[in-house]
Amino acid sequence: MKRDQIIFTAPKTAELLTVDVPEITDTSVLTKMDYTVVSGGTERANIMAMPNAGGMNFPKTLGYCGVGTVLEVGKSVKSVKAGDRVLVYHGKHTNLNVTEEIKITRVDNKAVDSLDAAFVVIATMGLGGVRKLELELGESAMVMGLGLLGMFAVQFLRASGANPVIAVDLNPERRKMALELGADFAFDPSEEDFVEKVKAVTKGKGVNATVEVTGVSAAMRQALECASDMGRISLLGCTRVSDCSIDYYTQVHRPGVKLIGAHNFVRPRYESYPHHWTHHDDCRAILDMIERGRIRVAPMVSRVVKPSECAEIYTQLCDDPMFPIGTVFDWRDY
Repeated sequence: MKRDQIIFTAPKTAELLTVDVPEITDTSVLTKMDYTVVSGGTERANIMAMPNAGGMNFPKTLGYCGVGTVLEVGKSVKSVKAGDRVLVYHGKHTNLNVTEEIKITRVDNKAVDSLDAAFVVIATMGLGGVRKLELELGESAMVMGLGLLGMFAVQFLRASGANPVIAVDLNPERRKMALELGADFAFDPSEEDFVEKVKAVTKGKGVNATVEVTGVSAAMRQALECASDMGRISLLGCTRVSDCSIDYYTQVHRPGVKLIGAHNFVRPRYESYPHHWTHHDDCRAILDMIERGRIRVAPMVSRVVKPSECAEIYTQLCDDPMFPIGTVFDWRDY
């Protein structure tokens, strides 16, 4: 059996190729994909061979966020069956994904459109970063970086009772969208009085809880400058280049600021507990919130494109800092 798959064949090079479908094992699931979503930060880092992103080990294949219909399951698979609509975690950008059962979540919410559902896996990462902050109702919160993870984090902070919710990004269009999705304030971090503006809207106290999504050292330093005493910062963005210019005594140790690693792999695998939910439980929670209108996806869907356009899409991702955040590949005709 063959499949069409987007493969990074060299730095800054993506191709749609026809390759063999992996063998279906006793514990795997074959899914016919409807949509897969581009994760801009991770995929840009990989196709450009940035540090902490697999280096020059090409070819590379990504596509960890998507939705489709199960075609076949291995004989040991119990949680899904042929015909089920499912989320696929850490699959590939392809029309036919073969993944282990543990990476599959059944979508029971019939009212949730598949295009919205395609974003749920990446939304869980934003939710995980928010959960680890252990937010209290009425605490101030800030999101540094308004890609997909950041936009979801803004919504989850609002839903968790943060007040105010502050959104931060260089891109004015993204700041505008964050305000539409529930942020109370949206600031440009390049402005000279950025820290003063943040301190002003938190009544001089600083921010209690920050989700740092950029992975950029300059943003991390600003997050520390804006933090309140005993503040918490969840490090959701993947840091590609480390920076030792932070004064840990004055910015972390003395004010009692907590830095929390929030990589999505650091989750309980089988059973959720407070502030640390499993991937599947977070997926189901987000699907329920989308169904009830508490979380909005549609404003973040920038474009739905054909997989045959992948070369142009990834060239733009590499070269354009204003790359549309919600880029989706439509596999339904493949």
